[in-house]
Amino acid sequence: MAANDRLAGATIAFDLDGTLVDTAPDLVGTLNVLLAAEGLSPLPLAEARPFIGRGARWLIERGFAAAGAPLDPARIQDLFERFIAHYEAHIADESRPFPGCVAALDALRAQGARLAVCTNKLTGLSRTLLDALDLSGHFHAVIGADSTPAIKPDPRHLEAAVAAAGGSMDRAILVGDAATDAGAARAAGAGLILVTFGYTETPAADLAPDILIDHFDLLPAACLRLLDACGAGPKQL
Repeated sequence: MAANDRLAGATIAFDLDGTLVDTAPDLVGTLNVLLAAEGLSPLPLAEARPFIGRGARWLIERGFAAAGAPLDPARIQDLFERFIAHYEAHIADESRPFPGCVAALDALRAQGARLAVCTNKLTGLSRTLLDALDLSGHFHAVIGADSTPAIKPDPRHLEAAVAAAGGSMDRAILVGDAATDAGAARAAGAGLILVTFGYTETPAADLAPDILIDHFDLLPAACLRLLDACGAGPKQL
């Protein structure tokens, strides 16, 4: 195998919020718009950031509870629709790829990997965000919450993303930031790389990834290392 094809046959799937893109400013900003409309105080970014990753409904529920106003389940659909409408209009006001992300995606594709997005965000919103940040061209597939039988941590979400990208699970890695990603990768038998800079209520190191990275500059080597030889336990890079 040529040096520049070392990842041929591999599929690298990525979580979106908190892994590829720092979306917290716009997501929490939208949550705070809803809170303000209800006469509630906004939540600091640092407090609400860990609530991201399980979809908008989860963010709304956790956000209102943290603001001291737990929601009646009957209200969630209306708030969800209001959230989506505002968020879509402001989806990339402040959201940006994490440092080194674009270069890492370029390097992975240059070495033959197929790339997918595997996110609990809705597929349409995911594509809108990726388009706005000029990231869409890096991915062979984008599988959001409405394009899969069940969302992460269910393994079928990851399996659907890998299949849509034209890959196979025997050479698949999920790159994520939280327990939902760890659960999906482990249940699907895929490799697991977690980032330390994402959105998670449980520290990424405590989720026992195969490899833990603190910058995207380390990702291409981490993928090669994980696919070339399966080591035991998490490794800090």
